[in-house]
Amino acid sequence: MRLEGAVALVTGGAHRLGRAIALNLAARGARVLITYRTAHREARLTLSDLQASGARAEAFRLDVANAREVQRVFAQIARKIGRLDILVNNAAVFQRTPFARLTERDWDLHLDTNLKGAFLCALSASRLMQARGGKIINIADWAGERPYRDYLPYCVSKAGVIALTKSLAKELAPSIQVVAVAPGPILPPQDFTPAQRRRAIQRVPLKRWGSPEDIANAVVFAIEGTDFMTGSTIFVDGGQLIA
Repeated sequence: MRLEGAVALVTGGAHRLGRAIALNLAARGARVLITYRTAHREARLTLSDLQASGARAEAFRLDVANAREVQRVFAQIARKIGRLDILVNNAAVFQRTPFARLTERDWDLHLDTNLKGAFLCALSASRLMQARGGKIINIADWAGERPYRDYLPYCVSKAGVIALTKSLAKELAPSIQVVAVAPGPILPPQDFTPAQRRRAIQRVPLKRWGSPEDIANAVVFAIEGTDFMTGSTIFVDGGQLIA
């Protein structure tokens, strides 16, 4: 699939990884739609940057965990544009949740946003894609395969995203391809101290942090690089999975 002229939706596309992905898709000629939940300012800035680059772009406020809101946004896309070629399920929450203080709310927040949200968006997107085909890219995490301490609901949710990718790939083949991209050490937790950042990177074979552009490039590869891949997970982790 070529990005030139394609319509791509990036959930959580206002900042961090989502912003990098949205800008990268736009640079290759896609019409880019982004969603945001609370990052109003960041969404305006990203939308402005997308439009300044010459891309056709729009932003929608959306809580991906809310089925009615998902249906509303996809109905808007259907009315205004009439099609969707690419969905990047990027919207997520990532919060430290030490097991001793873990609550049901922590569990629900991560599973509803990271896993149910990806499912709801994929379900609505697939209905827009069926006639022409399309691609769904789910942003997972290397910790979905090798969980780490103090982030139990997050790790479980991302393991679910990897399983969701495989299951959707079977359900939606052959017209829609579904791939996951699993980042490793790209953006450290915001509460990490410099010492914690140094210690974390010592466990990575490549001994450095990756960048949001590394993930954006992997997303582009999953879209443009091949049309003979579905159900796969691409790990972009500096070798952390094998460390």
